[in-house]
Amino acid sequence: MAVQQTLTVIPPNASLNGKVTPPGSKSITNRALLLAALAKGTSRLSGALKSDDTRHMSNALRQMGVTISEPDDTTFVVTGSGQLQVPEQPLFLGNAGTAVRFLTAAVSTVNGTVVLDGDHYMQKRPIGPLLDALGRAGLDVASPTGCPPVTVRGQGRVQARRFEIDGGLSSQYVSALLMLAACGEEPVDVALTGKDIGARGYVDLTLACMRAFGAQVEEVDETTWRVAATGYTACDYQVEPDASAATYLWAAEALTGGRIDLGVAGEAFTQPDAKALDVIQQFPNMPAVINGSQMQDAIPTLAVLAAFNRTPVRFVELANLRVKECDRVQALHDGLNEIRAGLAAVEGDDLLVAADPALAGSHCNALIDTHSDHRIAMCFALAGLKVSGIRIQDPDCVAKTYPDYWKALASLGVQYAS
Repeated sequence: MAVQQTLTVIPPNASLNGKVTPPGSKSITNRALLLAALAKGTSRLSGALKSDDTRHMSNALRQMGVTISEPDDTTFVVTGSGQLQVPEQPLFLGNAGTAVRFLTAAVSTVNGTVVLDGDHYMQKRPIGPLLDALGRAGLDVASPTGCPPVTVRGQGRVQARRFEIDGGLSSQYVSALLMLAACGEEPVDVALTGKDIGARGYVDLTLACMRAFGAQVEEVDETTWRVAATGYTACDYQVEPDASAATYLWAAEALTGGRIDLGVAGEAFTQPDAKALDVIQQFPNMPAVINGSQMQDAIPTLAVLAAFNRTPVRFVELANLRVKECDRVQALHDGLNEIRAGLAAVEGDDLLVAADPALAGSHCNALIDTHSDHRIAMCFALAGLKVSGIRIQDPDCVAKTYPDYWKALASLGVQYAS
């Protein structure tokens, strides 16, 4: 087995100051790509993210007959016929959760069989609740393991009138059904089987994107949406910067006492992870308890920041983090304890960070196993701003959502050793 590359962040001797423009939102880019592909006509997506996740989505759509050009580094021009075609090969989607979940629902509009697969990490990520919801509505979907690969035998149309879904494990299941519902022959209700939903703000993000592409959605009650049979209309769409990516820069600013201009105000973000800014601004007096359910991708950032807080922090409602690109609760625990034994503990799904401002300026010999998870790599780089000797394994995994992350930190004065 080849030895994985590592990168060591050298703690800067000064505060980080400068301007960094975060990449476009991965969550919004992949929603907009799919909706533009389902629309008839040409859409121009500006400010979009170009990364591994969006590449997997765009390549899969191309396999199904959608024309997609990329005139520059932040633009997709998408031309669809209003009907996805049967791909000649299985759709390989790497470890892109949004692509797998959204397309599993969307390809039921294809008149034929579609297989969706991913890498070995994706083949461990559950998709059973979404398959159950599709199956109960009469769609032909199958997965031997409850994880990818998934086989969908599409009928070329959506005859379902109602989808019921348990959204507790992932809001992406709910978003997948909502986006499919507008392709129905008649209005379709999408209903939660319980009130719990992971990161409900991402459903709001989905609804906003759907409406931009011409969908009509009525909120019947707090657990039910009624989606009209409008299909989608091509449009020009502006993707906002990625709030999850912004959290690393906000935290770097807080840790070093610097000033980083992102070119966009925190309150201008509509993504759920922007809620993390309020917590970051309280550093080094972060709250004693932080609920992670509605800003899941920001929790790794906040957990590393908490290590330098004045008082301990307990992170709660993290069950969803265990089914991300890796078990992030365990990965955060292990990485923090690599920096210093006893720095973190796990109780059920809670993560307890002991916190010690005296960590700043110390040295350790920590090898951070990122599990090829972009967020684990990026968050532990923050620890390297204050503690020397932190080695990040597989640093290139940041290409999943933020290919220029290391360049962005370097532009602020951060240096590295290999």
